[in-house]
Amino acid sequence: MDDGVIIDLYWQRDEHAITATAEKYGAYCGSIAKNMLLNLEDAEECVNDTWFHAWNAIPPHKPSRLSVFLGKITRELSLNRYKARFAQKRGNGELALALDELDEVIFTKSDTVEQMIEYELVGKAISNFLRKQPDKSADVFMRRYYHFCPIKQISSEFFISESKVKSILFRMRKKLYAYLESEDIIL
Repeated sequence: MDDGVIIDLYWQRDEHAITATAEKYGAYCGSIAKNMLLNLEDAEECVNDTWFHAWNAIPPHKPSRLSVFLGKITRELSLNRYKARFAQKRGNGELALALDELDEVIFTKSDTVEQMIEYELVGKAISNFLRKQPDKSADVFMRRYYHFCPIKQISSEFFISESKVKSILFRMRKKLYAYLESEDIIL
């Protein structure tokens, strides 16, 4: 079903919107949650919560790209669940590894308004940075740091060695750091 039709179903408050969303984006949102949480039950709950949050957000929000909208909700819910589960200690999953890799480049999110504004600016700068990179490098970066895919999975998806994936990620982090500095973003 076309995204426009699905969004129209949400606006009409038709419950078929959830079914259509789950059919079209269930695997996509499920892979995001599974990669972050490494727990099938938690991932399924986050995906179901994604449908609930989408139902409550549409309307009034009308997403221009439904996949990005749903992916963002799934990521936020999964990250919150991850933080709750590992509040006392850092886990040993891909999320912790990916966040550790980015610690040198990007500060962590905070509750103050000023820091939230800075976080938004960093997000836009990263998007601009990725648009300027070769497609393959940007895709590898996104698979690791947005979808939290294991390096082994990225390697098999792109038909390159794990060491090549690590090398791409290392170079991209260095380039990102330099780019953020050139944009006067304080790290």
